[in-house]
Amino acid sequence: MTPERLRELIAAGESLDVEFKGEERKPLSDDELIEAVVCLANRSSKAPAWLLIGVEDDRRVTGARPRHEAGRTDPVRLAALIANRTRPSLTARVTLVPVQGKEVIAIEVPPAHSPVATTAGKYLRRALGGDGKPCCLPMFFHEMHAWQADRGAEDYSALVLPEARWEDLDPLEFERFRRSIRERRNGDPSLLALTDLELAKALGAVEAGGNVRNVRILGLLLFGKEEALKRLLPTHEVAFQVLAGHKVEVNDFFRWPLLRVMEECEQRFAARNRERELLVGLLRIGVPDYPPAAFREGLANALIHRDYTRLGAVHIQWHPDRLEISSPGGFPEGVRLDNLLVTAPRPRNPLLADAFKRAGIVERTARGIDTIFYEQLRNGRPAPSYDRSNETGVVLVLPGGEANLEFVRLLVEESRAGHDLGLDDLLILNALWRDRRLTTAEAARITQKPESDVRATLNRLVEIGLVEPRGERKGRTWHLSAATYRRLGQPTAYVRQRGFEPFQQEQMVLQYVEKHGRITRAEAAELCQLGLMQAYRLLKNLEKRGLLVARGEKKGRVYERSK
Repeated sequence: MTPERLRELIAAGESLDVEFKGEERKPLSDDELIEAVVCLANRSSKAPAWLLIGVEDDRRVTGARPRHEAGRTDPVRLAALIANRTRPSLTARVTLVPVQGKEVIAIEVPPAHSPVATTAGKYLRRALGGDGKPCCLPMFFHEMHAWQADRGAEDYSALVLPEARWEDLDPLEFERFRRSIRERRNGDPSLLALTDLELAKALGAVEAGGNVRNVRILGLLLFGKEEALKRLLPTHEVAFQVLAGHKVEVNDFFRWPLLRVMEECEQRFAARNRERELLVGLLRIGVPDYPPAAFREGLANALIHRDYTRLGAVHIQWHPDRLEISSPGGFPEGVRLDNLLVTAPRPRNPLLADAFKRAGIVERTARGIDTIFYEQLRNGRPAPSYDRSNETGVVLVLPGGEANLEFVRLLVEESRAGHDLGLDDLLILNALWRDRRLTTAEAARITQKPESDVRATLNRLVEIGLVEPRGERKGRTWHLSAATYRRLGQPTAYVRQRGFEPFQQEQMVLQYVEKHGRITRAEAAELCQLGLMQAYRLLKNLEKRGLLVARGEKKGRVYERSK
């Protein structure tokens, strides 16, 4: 920790990752210090946190008081105190940092891999309070299960429900599971010949030898009777809502086993999902409001990955212009908005995820999120969004509205020509249609791939005639080709995106100088829609030809008409 870094943290204020502890009024006791460290360790974030002693809540630096008899603070002794009074022991890094003429104790709290308590048995967690400000709250037993599941250290669906009995499971749900295998092409047919008990054992839904000893949460979620689910797993609930502005047209809640919920929601979805027909040659292509495969994967993900320790329903909300699927609990550890498409699958409830795969509901490759994006894009819709997700819930938004039918036609024609476009291709083409122009770095961010991989994808799109490059090296950008714009019914858009030819650029610069007397490199870049280096080369070329003369040096340089 450096003084500069400390000043940055103080200026940013308290957050879930940073806590201030001032000692202006009274010294911070060892108990209070340990509790603050434990609180920061039990955060939903997986990055290190900071406890700053000697900084008040209003960001004033008042300095930390000496913590030992010698009249000073020994960082080694303070780190040892933290390790000795936390369970499991935390290895914190303690630094004394001078700032504004005072000394601040900066304690770096590492992310923990299991819930941390004080040696007195006190569990606290860092969260937002009712006023929206970060604070320390008690950490309850069920929250510890959720905390472990987020980090892949525990499968909540595999836990035993001591009060559940075999009689709480419904034989009709076992038959529903078998029907799902028969009707869906990805199911596990080896399960079809098993009896109910053998099927439950094969899925890990029960603990059994000759007789059933225990029923797991998985068993209740898959096969439980409605009354048993309400009584033994009250956190499980699914809502299907149809909203028209502030008006609620449909508002139904279900506490059924998961496969029954899936069937009901898919039927309701199919009843409302309209479809338009697109004729490509002699081929009729159906273009639905929302792709059924994307909806199925999105709903299955919400049911599989939700945090079943939290109260709250999985919500399916049908708006006039979008479809939203939300579920309690944030992303599992290691999954972020910027790596959703490339990170390895990390199910919060692995046993439940495996059961859904064997029932044929989700892809056995565990890359259902690719299906959600691919299906949405190939149906001429904007890309799905998870941007409203946070540490308390995951929200999937499927944009609706009018489909881009010409884009669908283009994809069908390319497929018939032998150019099967993958997800990265569709992400880039969709972004170019929306934003008109991309840099390589922007394309890498959209696809969540390294720039070297993205260049190969862009060059392939150039080879098949869908995309064109413009500029050189770091100033290179990419836009849709003239043929692509023509096929999409917007031939004039190509001219706007392609920009001006060199002769036109020169004339524009000379006319600008004629009117304003001078021009800078930045003004030339903005005028001609060029990068700064491209604008520099344009101005130098005009200077060499005697049409302009440069005056000034470096950033102050301007170009005037030669006399």
